Amino acid sequence: MKNLIRLNKALARSGVCSRRKADALISSGQVMVNDQVIRELGTAVDPEKDRIMFRGRDISANRADQDGLVYVALNKPVQTVTTVSDPQGRKTVIDFLPDNLKKKRLYPVGRLDFFSQGLIILTNDGELTHRLTHPSWEHPKVYRLIVRGKPGPRILETIARGMTLKDGRQLAPVKVRILSFGLDRTTLEMILIQGVNRQIRRMCDDLGLTILKLTRTSHGPLSLGNLRPGQSRELTPDEVRNLRKSVGLSFVGKRETS
Repeated sequence: MKNLIRLNKALARSGVCSRRKADALISSGQVMVNDQVIRELGTAVDPEKDRIMFRGRDISANRADQDGLVYVALNKPVQTVTTVSDPQGRKTVIDFLPDNLKKKRLYPVGRLDFFSQGLIILTNDGELTHRLTHPSWEHPKVYRLIVRGKPGPRILETIARGMTLKDGRQLAPVKVRILSFGLDRTTLEMILIQGVNRQIRRMCDDLGLTILKLTRTSHGPLSLGNLRPGQSRELTPDEVRNLRKSVGLSFVGKRETS
């Protein structure tokens, strides 16, 4: 009995979706367990024994106890889209993965705009993806940007206290500090928790700052490290544990410690 978990949790672990979305899929009759349609929320299953089907696809092979969950860090290069495919034929983050990982049906966690580079997490862990991208968790992301010239104290104070964009969008305070000065440029570090689309670029546009380079250096407890643009690597068990712990989830896999 100790192996029983809720069906929505089993779906999330398999990478199908978040746990909240799984409830809707179950209620609508899109999930089968041992060849029977299940609509009752709260149904318990044994991930090691029960056959779970979603829209006719057996997802049992994806369960975490069989190491089906994969976690990858990628240094996204510029002029790359943060999607699985692109109708315009541009390079996507998936194009930079080795062939064995391209077959794992991984999805990027959040986005980086076309001209930005840096850390992107890719995984088939739907529950983790949901929490890392949901604003209620206020998961910090750290960015290093190079701007033209030298921003004055008033600009930095405006960013730090929380500003209103020209379109009326109110932004939460952003931690900002100067890392270094050059002859005609300044390197800044910003820590965001709000996650508004293209937030840094929109802030800088409104404040008259020209961004020369924008790099995400960390996402929660995970850092970019020495990955060069276009390089990727699988996360270590400790990194997965820390990442899941940061959003209130236990570690899953052969070395689960709960």
